[in-house]
Amino acid sequence: MQAILATAKNMAQVDSTVLISGASGTGKELMAEYIHRNSPRSTSRMVVVNCASIPENLLESTLYGYERGAFTGALASGKIGLIEAANTGTLFLDELAEMSLPNQAKLLRVLEQEEVMRVGSATPVHVDINLVSATNVNLEEAVKEGRFREDLFYRVNVVELRLPPLCERGD
Repeated sequence: MQAILATAKNMAQVDSTVLISGASGTGKELMAEYIHRNSPRSTSRMVVVNCASIPENLLESTLYGYERGAFTGALASGKIGLIEAANTGTLFLDELAEMSLPNQAKLLRVLEQEEVMRVGSATPVHVDINLVSATNVNLEEAVKEGRFREDLFYRVNVVELRLPPLCERGD
């Protein structure tokens, strides 16, 4: 764990995507918070999104926001998304593997173009985020099975921190 923490602290100093993998309960969110606290972005927000807890039909508007009148029930003023809310800070996407393929494609565009497109808008909004994501799923297997985009896998897996199960940690 000391080596993993040292790597995480080093990675916090650069804007590079980090993938934290490990079984449930290994402290993936705590590791993401550690990275954020030790980064130059620590004075900005860290926005946490659990991709598995948001219904698929709401995930897009939650992440990207929407313009007024974009859909029935939308706020009259529109709403910024959580990616935009993380601007100049850190976005932590937990349970990344639970995201649908269409939303994965949209996330890939955010990482490549550094912009979000709110639902119902034709104008992109520039965002400056550092992405940290986590999963308990073997993403390489998910790519082979067609459940996770290969291009997104290579974008989020620049550095992978594999957290060992608690039973393997001596202290």
